[in-house]
Amino acid sequence: MNPINLIKDNIDNLTTLWKTAAASLLSYHQNDFLEFSQIKNSGWPNRLWFREDITEDDLLQIQKTIEKNPGLVIPYWDIFGSNSNEIFEKNGFSIRNQLAAMALKLNQKFTLQNNLVFKRVLNEEDAKTWSDIYPLSFNYVISKETLVANYENVTFYLVHFEGKAIGTLTLFQTGNIMGIHGVGVIPEMRKRGFAEEIMKFAINEAIDANCEYAQLQASALGKGIYTRLGFVDLFTITNYQLT
Repeated sequence: MNPINLIKDNIDNLTTLWKTAAASLLSYHQNDFLEFSQIKNSGWPNRLWFREDITEDDLLQIQKTIEKNPGLVIPYWDIFGSNSNEIFEKNGFSIRNQLAAMALKLNQKFTLQNNLVFKRVLNEEDAKTWSDIYPLSFNYVISKETLVANYENVTFYLVHFEGKAIGTLTLFQTGNIMGIHGVGVIPEMRKRGFAEEIMKFAINEAIDANCEYAQLQASALGKGIYTRLGFVDLFTITNYQLT
């Protein structure tokens, strides 16, 4: 496992997903050192990011971009060793949340309990259901239109238990990396092992797609599951927003 390559792969998978999802709706933009994706009437991706470390000189352009595109969130990867995140914290940005970027070397498939049914989203009805239940787990909306515009680019799954939609999953492959995103279970169905079962399904899908690694970005809520499945920490993502 090469940590430097895995860090790059993790960032590439995540940012390419943002770019791909937004580009299909003409909502991806690139401007000098920064890129941003903002989809109308959706809470996602709505991210502004940069590949290189930033300096005080970059702040004005970042602020102007956010003023013209309110609601953009800035993910800061703590990989530069420069404490440049202090530029945000001294200039009116607050921390929205923090995520742990993690990776898993793919080896053996898991045996599933087969209590869950995974249905790929390929029509408007399922896209609406997916969009309706997603914010129950993540407190922001991914619009139905985003899913409809990306059937071919991104793999969205609705997860059913006993005929009821209870969860979501998004898979996005870049090279030999499978990004696992949007693993959510509605509140009344939690603490029954469903999130772990969804993860095992996702890992099996990654192995079937001949991927070498699975990568994700974990909240504190899900990190225990991912660690138990063998994922290791790579770096921390701090999401900033202008207050």
